[in-house]
Amino acid sequence: MNAELLSLIPTTEQRAKMAYVYIRQSSLMQVTRHAESTELQYSLVERAVQLGWPRERVEVIDEDLGKSGADAFARGGFQYLLAEISLARAGLVLSYDASRLARNNRDWYQLLEVCSIFGTLIADGERLYDPRLYHDRLLLGLTGMLSEAELHQLKQRMQAGARHKAERGELRQGLPVGLARGPAREVILNPDEEVQARIRLVFEKFREIRSAGGVMRYLRAVHLPLPACPRVGPDPYEVVWQPARTSGILDILHNPAYAGAYVYGRKLFDPARRTPAHPSGGRILQPIDKWEICLHNRYPAYISWEEFLANQDQLRANSLRYREERPGVARKGQALLQGIVRCGRGGALFHLHYSGQQGEWPEYRCSADQSQFGGTDCQRVRAQALDRQVEERFLEALRPDRLTLALAALAQLEQEEQAESKQWELRLERARYQAKRAERQYQAVEPENRLVARSLEKQWEEQLRAVEAAEKEYHAWKSRRFGTLTQADREAIVALGSDLPALWQAETTTNEERKQMLRLVIREVIVDSRRVEGQVWVQINWQTGAQEQFWYQRRVNSYAVFTGTQALEQRVRELNAAGLMDAQIAETLEREGYQTPGLIHPITSKIVCHLRAKWKIPTVKLNHNQHNPAKWEDGTYSVEGAAAKLGVGQDTIFNWLKTGRLKGEHLGRSMPWKIYLTEDDERRLNAWLRCQGRRTRQSKREAS
Repeated sequence: MNAELLSLIPTTEQRAKMAYVYIRQSSLMQVTRHAESTELQYSLVERAVQLGWPRERVEVIDEDLGKSGADAFARGGFQYLLAEISLARAGLVLSYDASRLARNNRDWYQLLEVCSIFGTLIADGERLYDPRLYHDRLLLGLTGMLSEAELHQLKQRMQAGARHKAERGELRQGLPVGLARGPAREVILNPDEEVQARIRLVFEKFREIRSAGGVMRYLRAVHLPLPACPRVGPDPYEVVWQPARTSGILDILHNPAYAGAYVYGRKLFDPARRTPAHPSGGRILQPIDKWEICLHNRYPAYISWEEFLANQDQLRANSLRYREERPGVARKGQALLQGIVRCGRGGALFHLHYSGQQGEWPEYRCSADQSQFGGTDCQRVRAQALDRQVEERFLEALRPDRLTLALAALAQLEQEEQAESKQWELRLERARYQAKRAERQYQAVEPENRLVARSLEKQWEEQLRAVEAAEKEYHAWKSRRFGTLTQADREAIVALGSDLPALWQAETTTNEERKQMLRLVIREVIVDSRRVEGQVWVQINWQTGAQEQFWYQRRVNSYAVFTGTQALEQRVRELNAAGLMDAQIAETLEREGYQTPGLIHPITSKIVCHLRAKWKIPTVKLNHNQHNPAKWEDGTYSVEGAAAKLGVGQDTIFNWLKTGRLKGEHLGRSMPWKIYLTEDDERRLNAWLRCQGRRTRQSKREAS
């Protein structure tokens, strides 16, 4: 039979299945204040009975009370209904109107499709529908569309009203933990002094450390928790104290209310970011220039608006993204200029790369050409050499201000000591107050009422233990601090601060701290290693706006491109002309600070001999190119003299020198030997020759 001609009277097969009454209200306020609407929906059970379903075959689904129909994602009752229909267990679905089942076409048409497949009827407060019939399906589709349009109109009117109220700063918003509402509902600073002090401490430490993670580690180190205000239960919400987390500190730093600003439209909902684990998520922070409304000086402020903007810039810069010109926060690596060294050719920030088997050799690389055009790296600079050059100029620039810096560090140390001590005093005061309060509650109960007295006594004991734990932590913190600084301590700190190089090189100073100090003085360093072969051009841009340019030699593999080759050759020729031998020349060059192209290897006699051969410089011999005498002026023997003295050939002398039977000194390549021959050596060697029973004939070879 054609589905168009099916009767709208429920069939026996449909009545054999369950009838489901779906009940929903959009919010808990509607459930509590609009009870008549809820009762009207529950009365649909009687309508199902009138349509022929036994009362025991009618099931009410009301677990979605207080949930919006805009999405089925969080509506377990609607999903259960779809599952029952898909399992062919439902013969009838009743709802007061389409808006109760769904407020969007996706969920509504999914319900119609499933009902049409399994022959489930749909009923509202007026009539019965069969989704298999064209005209009924058309009416149901129009009803769903009108339901979605109605929700859109409601939202549009509500949002327009909220925005209009927000433009005057009168739309009530949730306040962060550092702010509260007074008796007249005006916004005031949180009356709790400890909450105020902790919020101010977060901003002070971020001003100093410039990193949310660094502030978190500081608070953890000194055992100071952060206040939080979970929005659970009725307003006003209770303040709780939790261990410091980076997310909590970021919430404080990102919140414009602490700068006295009233903001509307700071967060945008993105459905694509919503996940099953976080069904209410998907809200992302908007950039400041995209905030719909921003009214200044509406709240009491902890910081100025200018400082708030500077904090946002610093937080963005702490995220390491070289292509977006974000250098990242100072880290623990060896490279001191990480994040602030820039290519002098293309202007891009250098990437940091570690080479070597253990990653012990840091190197700055500009890979803009490679990433953009598929070429090779624009340039590479070894980090240690560049860092050493910049470090020397950094310490030299601070030389006149060392005493001032030491006094400032001493003042900051005392101020930090006082601030932390104040934080601990407030924390101990809170713990003792909670214990006294628990004691008063226990004392107020009748002693015979043990049911209540036992619970209050337990709470009192817990608060006393909390006081004891807080006092132990306070004494442990105090023992690690400096305590009251004496005059001797002050003089020692000033002396240490005045010697900035010693403080810079101290083992207790970390690379992260060195980088932070460097960034306070130097804004960026521009480098070009390809202007002149073998040299690196550097420009330091100081934070004051001043600039400094200089060159330094870089490590190369050849004397042909080494910038110091000409001076080195000239000096070698001068020393050679003065009659110095290779070892003496090498010692002189090393003492005068001459370097090889590698900049790390010392100049030895072998290197001098190689350079003389390369530059065709004649050898300076001990005997000035004459035949070697039998005996030198210092009493040592030449090879010829030793051979004649012992009555053996020169080859035997060379062999004995090689095997250690004779002791001697070779003055260098193409240089003669000086042989140490004593009477004991002569008797020992003659005895050895007699034991061998033979004499080695003398060689006609002349020793050079």
